[in-house]
Amino acid sequence: MLVAVAAAVIPFAGDPAKIVGTRLSPPSAAYPLGTDALGRSVLARLLEGTRTTLVLSTLAVVCTAVISVILGLIAGYAGGWAREVIMRLSDVLYSFPSIVLAILIAAVVGPGQAAVLSSIVLVTVPLMTRMVSAAAMSVAKRDFVTTAKISGVSAPVILFRHLLPNVSGTIAVQGTYALSVGILVEGGLSFLGYGVQPPRSSLGLLIQEGGSYMLQAPWLLFIPAAVLVVAILSINLIGDTMRDRLDPRETRSLV
Repeated sequence: MLVAVAAAVIPFAGDPAKIVGTRLSPPSAAYPLGTDALGRSVLARLLEGTRTTLVLSTLAVVCTAVISVILGLIAGYAGGWAREVIMRLSDVLYSFPSIVLAILIAAVVGPGQAAVLSSIVLVTVPLMTRMVSAAAMSVAKRDFVTTAKISGVSAPVILFRHLLPNVSGTIAVQGTYALSVGILVEGGLSFLGYGVQPPRSSLGLLIQEGGSYMLQAPWLLFIPAAVLVVAILSINLIGDTMRDRLDPRETRSLV
């Protein structure tokens, strides 16, 4: 992630759109990851693709967090018909397989970055909303919330001053999970041609392009695929660590 971001500021890997050598050159000292079918540096395109995937996924997860936090807090605090409506809508979206829902959205919106953002948001909102709602419902039953109600504190203040800080751990953990799902959704859509469009690159698009040259130039397929796998595993490990640190029920050493 740091290298991909740094490459946007200091283009040490070169211009990803520039033809720098012969087509399908294997990895060498001049081209550490070889060249693609047009003679462009795979390293430069990989850094651009990683940056594109991470930026799109992160923006989508931020939108997901805002929507899910608002809906989850309302459902957990208000209960009743408000919770039923929000949860049933979440169930409808959650019942669709992720990639099928993403393809449906992309078919309506049209291929491109807007389709990727919309798909990630609608795929990740249901689960995060359910988790935030469950956490908010548990907090809403505690004494300090009851005291705030009796004291005449308004509902918005209770939601954002009392409930939100106490469900922040759940939001952080679910955010990392949503980010890994977002990377998968972007990769799947771009691989199928509904996501990021050439000449821009993303990890899914690089894998799709590399699949056409799997026998002649296998590095075009395996390198972006490996980066995609490592990125998802790393984000999941970060999420697991955050869950262990933020879960108050976790047993820890006092030393």
